[in-house]
Amino acid sequence: MSAIRMLVLGAVRQHGRAHGYQVRNDLEYWGAHEWSNAKPGSIYHALKQMARQGLLRAYETAPSTAGGPPRTEYEITETGSREFLTLLRTALSTPDAGPDALSGALGFMTELERAEVLALLAERVAALARWRESVTAYYTPADGPGQLGHIGEIMNLWVDSADTGAAWTRGLIGRLEAGAYTFAGEGETFVGVLAEGQENPYATGVPHPGDTR
Repeated sequence: MSAIRMLVLGAVRQHGRAHGYQVRNDLEYWGAHEWSNAKPGSIYHALKQMARQGLLRAYETAPSTAGGPPRTEYEITETGSREFLTLLRTALSTPDAGPDALSGALGFMTELERAEVLALLAERVAALARWRESVTAYYTPADGPGQLGHIGEIMNLWVDSADTGAAWTRGLIGRLEAGAYTFAGEGETFVGVLAEGQENPYATGVPHPGDTR
């Protein structure tokens, strides 16, 4: 699962309406350019592609005060919201979605109700247990990797990944059960997007042809 679609859809959804540079600025503020494929070119490409697919609605606005051509602002459609929520739920519940998708999903998890997030994370723990069982059906960690030569280290990596992933997920479940964070339906949630013109201390400063500030 590519994280870029969820990240871009989620950023636009939280703004209500945003242009490409705002989306890029938000994702750089999250550090997403370091842990996902949310690089400038990928962000602008995703915006245009998802507008063509009907997930976003594009509006051409007046030229920026700095001059240049009119910039395009995007608004998420109902279809886009459904796609975003599907990607979000998949990333929270499915280990196969990958660490970049999970990282993005953690940033958006408060878009859902607490009970649903807890249920999705429980699905994740169960999926990790099934994965571990499938690995250990052919390999017993206590026997050590030597029985398979150095190839056994691959199995060690998978088993350790399953164990640490499950332990981390259980820890998050415990924090959420104890009342951490504000979820949908509980009050005003924390929104990690920058206001128009707000300085981003983590901006890369790398220009991109699609930038229209």
